[in-house]
Amino acid sequence: MTPLVPRLRPFTSTIFAEITQLAVRTGAINLGQGFPDEDGPAALLADAQQAIATGANQYPPAPGLPALREAVAAHQRRFYDLDAQDVLVTTGATEAIAAAVLALCGPGDEVVVFEPYYDSYPAVIAMAGATRRTVPLRAPDFQPDPAELRAAFGPRTKAVLVNTPHNPTGAVFGPDTLRAVADLAIAHDAVVLTDEVYEHMTFDAEHVPMATLPGMAERTLTISSAGKTFSVTGWKIGWVHGPAGLVAAVRAVKQFLTFASGAPFQPAVAAALATADYAAISAGLRPKRDLMVSGLRAAGMRVFEPRGTYFVVADLAPLGVTDAAEYARAMPEKVGVAAVPVSVFCDDPDLAPTLLRFAFCKRTEVLEQALSRL
Repeated sequence: MTPLVPRLRPFTSTIFAEITQLAVRTGAINLGQGFPDEDGPAALLADAQQAIATGANQYPPAPGLPALREAVAAHQRRFYDLDAQDVLVTTGATEAIAAAVLALCGPGDEVVVFEPYYDSYPAVIAMAGATRRTVPLRAPDFQPDPAELRAAFGPRTKAVLVNTPHNPTGAVFGPDTLRAVADLAIAHDAVVLTDEVYEHMTFDAEHVPMATLPGMAERTLTISSAGKTFSVTGWKIGWVHGPAGLVAAVRAVKQFLTFASGAPFQPAVAAALATADYAAISAGLRPKRDLMVSGLRAAGMRVFEPRGTYFVVADLAPLGVTDAAEYARAMPEKVGVAAVPVSVFCDDPDLAPTLLRFAFCKRTEVLEQALSRL
């Protein structure tokens, strides 16, 4: 008998751990897990080393270092003319999402999510004892159907989890989609939690924060992190900002999860937020995206060109594959490449049975080698 409570039994492991273990065992090129294979900016790394050397190694203030909180607020004003109001530093965006859901939702509440979803979303909703209501995103554009979006909301809707740019599909929600979500959130008095960690990774698309829409600043918790933006995913420095009352609720939970973390990394991230060449992030990823898209098409797959993130989704149906999950588990040994099946991020088994997600945040020579194997 397992001691784990029933509602968490579906979440005993992740597809990322499984596929990564297969890649390690077989020596396959791992395009499954979304982390870069190159370090972040040299100045950022040097700042963290300097902070360690000069004694920034004990607990930082629980809300985060003032310098980082101020840098986040300045970043939001600079890019979006957005008043960040209260800023809370977290152990990555994943903790910010978890603390927000745990703070705001409980048994009897419903949380609207878009599927495919990032795998921590259903897990933390289950931890809260709440119920998820999903809105499908279908190929080729992965935008929600307005009628299906409306149907997901009801009298028990407490929160909406919006991820744009979207993992795993690479979609970027446009103004019409965001406005539709905002109108429904207002009508149902729901809080919107926005996962914007890929905000600086867009291609021919504009990232629009939900909090900038009329009527949404007072009911939106905006979440992002340094890990994806600066290629330091292991640092786990994230943040959430929004109205003081909502952030206070998140802080109340966060203090009993990690209390505080990342003391020497916080000042380094604060400096990077103020000085980074943000245009270079997308510019550096674009040729890798184009290489991946063209290479997967040459391998016979139907490819959906992403407008954001560093993931591309490909359909294996043209190759005669009917079960991408089974195919993904065989690929590392048979092909020497690892990817993640999109179906594991879905409630509906018929939504993405033949889709695979590939990460292209790798060195060009690694991508070329993977494509030659495919």
